Formats: sequence, structure tokens, C-alpha cells
Amino acid sequence: VGNETRVLISELSGKDNIAVKRQEFGLDGLTREEERAVLQRIKEMENTGFAFESAEASVELLLRRAQDEYQEPFELIDYTTNVEHRAGRGLFSEATVKVRVGEDIFHEVAEGNGPVNAMNLALRKAIEHFYPRLNEVHLTDYKVRILNSESGTGATVRVLIDSTDGQRSWSTVGASTNIIEASWIALSDSVEYFLLTDAEQE
Repeated sequence: VGNETRVLISELSGKDNIAVKRQEFGLDGLTREEERAVLQRIKEMENTGFAFESAEASVELLLRRAQDEYQEPFELIDYTTNVEHRAGRGLFSEATVKVRVGEDIFHEVAEGNGPVNAMNLALRKAIEHFYPRLNEVHLTDYKVRILNSESGTGATVRVLIDSTDGQRSWSTVGASTNIIEASWIALSDSVEYFLLTDAEQE
């Protein structure tokens, strides 16, 4: 068995190893110019708080989105979240998600034990009839890190989500000064990663 060279995500910022990473993911169809554009995009995102060392699925998505044949399985139109404290019921979280799948638009509402859980449930309600195998996907971990704590409540937040379908596991990342937005980025990337890779395995 020969030695296998594996490029760490952290090395991409200093070396043009994005082509090797693309090959690791088994992806074709990118020119050197497109690969450099993805690398530049990664650097820009890192400057806003993203970190990809533990979120290779997010890097794979950036490469997939640069391919000419890429087709997003769903498109977010908008979402809202609402958290209330109601007498006799305690904390109440609700999310509304509107997405487009092909030419169709779906608008769903869900309650959850927090705003992120509610967004997850609403997104699934909106697209699960198109992608029934999505019900096999479960979030196994949700990590939040405050990056510039000196900014107080205005600090940038990084969210890392670990997911599994019972056979594979993957991680995605989001970053924003808004924890809901950071969570949505990581959550929607997790769902999209599953849908794209699951379709290829069928």
C-alpha cells in the first residue's frame, strides 16, 4: 500500500493545494482559474470568522458550487425565527422557512426546543417530500464559539454542526455576528451536502 498524501484544510490558505483537495473529494471539471477563485473565497470567509479545519463538507460544497454542472437541491428565499416566553408554557420557539425547489416554492412553519431546532424542522418540512431520505439525517453535535469576545454581544460567532445518516458523518461551519445566521449557514450546508452526495450514491 503506497503512502497517501492528505492536504489539511489549514494549509490551503498558504499553498495552492485546492486541486489536491478537489481530487480527495473525487470532484472533476474545475479549471485552475476556478480553483484559485475557490481558494480566494475560502480566504475571504476565514477573514470573517469561518474555520474549515473541522468542516471539510463545507469546503467540498464550495468546490461543488464552482462546477458548471452544479445544481442546488434547494434555494432559500427567506426565513424568520421567533422566540417568546409565554405564561404557562415557558419558552416558545418558532421558525418559518420559505424555499424554492425547482420551479416550486414551499413555505413551512415549525416549533422547536430552540430557534435552530425550529429552523431545522421547518426546512425539513419544506423539502422532505422531495428528498425523503433526509429523514435519515440527524444532527449529532452543535458547537458555538465566540471569536472576538471584546465585542460583547456584537461578537462574531462560529457554529460547527456535526451530522450523520447512520453510515457517514460530516461537519459544516457557519460564521456571523448573528448566531441565528451562523447556525442557518451550517445547518443548510449540512442538508445540502447530504442531498448532493446521497444522490451520487444511488
